[in-house]
Amino acid sequence: MARTNPAQFIQQVRAEVAKVVWPTRREVMLTTVMVFIMATITAIFFSLVDIGIRTGLNSVFGLF
Repeated sequence: MARTNPAQFIQQVRAEVAKVVWPTRREVMLTTVMVFIMATITAIFFSLVDIGIRTGLNSVFGLF
């Protein structure tokens, strides 16, 4: 395996970083809002499932 010296490594890192396509501020804001919306929807869903399971178990155990 070929070894590179530190100067070549830094040059290669800079070349790779130059290829990165950075998101715009609008894209970052949009994806952040979408993450919060999906997290809220997921939390509501699992809360409803938890309430349903708890109600079902309470009714089953209430028979005994």
